[in-house]
Amino acid sequence: MAALLESIGGEPTPPPTRVGASDIAQIRAATREFESWSRTYGGGVAREAAMGQLRWAAGLLEATCPDRLLPELHAAVGALAETVGFMALDAGADGEARRVFNLALSCAEQAKDWNLRALILSSMAELAFSTGQPDEALTLAEWALVRADWLTPARRSLLHTDRARALATMRRVQETLTAIGSADEHFAHATPDSEPSSMAGYTDAVHALYTGWPLVDLAILGRDPGEATTRLTTAVTGHHSTRARAGGLTMLASLTMVTGDPRHAVTIGNEALQVAGTLRSRFTTEKLRELFRHAAVHQDLEEVADLRHRIRTLVCTDNPGDLPLDDSLD
Repeated sequence: MAALLESIGGEPTPPPTRVGASDIAQIRAATREFESWSRTYGGGVAREAAMGQLRWAAGLLEATCPDRLLPELHAAVGALAETVGFMALDAGADGEARRVFNLALSCAEQAKDWNLRALILSSMAELAFSTGQPDEALTLAEWALVRADWLTPARRSLLHTDRARALATMRRVQETLTAIGSADEHFAHATPDSEPSSMAGYTDAVHALYTGWPLVDLAILGRDPGEATTRLTTAVTGHHSTRARAGGLTMLASLTMVTGDPRHAVTIGNEALQVAGTLRSRFTTEKLRELFRHAAVHQDLEEVADLRHRIRTLVCTDNPGDLPLDDSLD
């Protein structure tokens, strides 16, 4: 069927030679749409469309623009690039994500928008996590916090959750707990009026997910799982994002599989699979792979074996390009 499109042809829409406020508004509207699509369906579905929109928007940087609109133009293109970069990351296109994030960072610095810069560095930290570089993720979060006084409370909170995740991965337990405490403290001072529109989605549920995440790592290392369970339960109860809900449920299932009742973990895991079935998301796939591994110790239970089979089937069938789940991961 795709071959039918080859005969249609067509050229990309050229950007205008002069930039006005309506062009900037169009970029911002596209960013909101792609953010919503990514949260609902994962980064792998609309990535090519988003990249096409970014190419058009980046072309505006070469057009004639009134000086008073230049900061807004750079900020709008930077925000779109951050969204597109995260979609590429969630689709497993690491090289593309890195290039797009670099564009986003350059735009944020041109705009002197330090809150946008912090968001981009947080997304770059996520790329570092995904490629197994927690030390690099910690460096990026610390870099973003160099002038923390220029950042809103929610932005500071987000960056401290990045620090906590990196520190937990490196098994630096007390420093992880201190970073989570800092994230909680800053989040407590966040109000909708004090935050940019890009942080509108940083809700109680999102904060609970991001702070619960490193606590899961510590609980699997032997720390009491109670607080991690509480935060993840809050996250999955209040989340409106399909991708975040699927990830939260899968982490909660892994935590329960390791520290609690494996049969209850299966119930949570089956719910996670139901949500994950609509997604094309690297984040969700990675969390399912972790659950698959954690469940191996209880695979003599019929329901656990069935859960692992369902995970294997979903990951191998519904996530093209992902590595198969083979017995070497058991």
